[in-house]
Amino acid sequence: MLIADDFQPFLDRIVDLLSREFRVVGSVTNGAELIYAAASLHPDVIVVDIYMPVMNGLEAAVLLRDGGFEVPIVYMTAHHESELLDAAQKTGALGYVTKPHLAQDLVPAIRAALEGRHFVSRSVLTE
Repeated sequence: MLIADDFQPFLDRIVDLLSREFRVVGSVTNGAELIYAAASLHPDVIVVDIYMPVMNGLEAAVLLRDGGFEVPIVYMTAHHESELLDAAQKTGALGYVTKPHLAQDLVPAIRAALEGRHFVSRSVLTE
């Protein structure tokens, strides 16, 4: 698994959390680094923040898909807007988890993505 988030303390917490259940092969802080890391590390899933500097997660996902990279993607974001969910799904993402619900939603979202299933935080679906 490869994880991308621009806020290093948060990224460190997510890596620590996910390392307990999954093999984390790398972490990066922007979308451009994500593209290079994905090409060299060959993760089985990517967990990515939507809003990052240099290149956001949505742009990075489109470039990865356009380059033939078919790894499942799970987005994590602080935003609940259905328009952003629609944009994420258009990039081929299987997961969309809101940051306030990461503790209960992120691991199930990753498991679903690895099985080819969709997962969306309930907080997005109820707004």
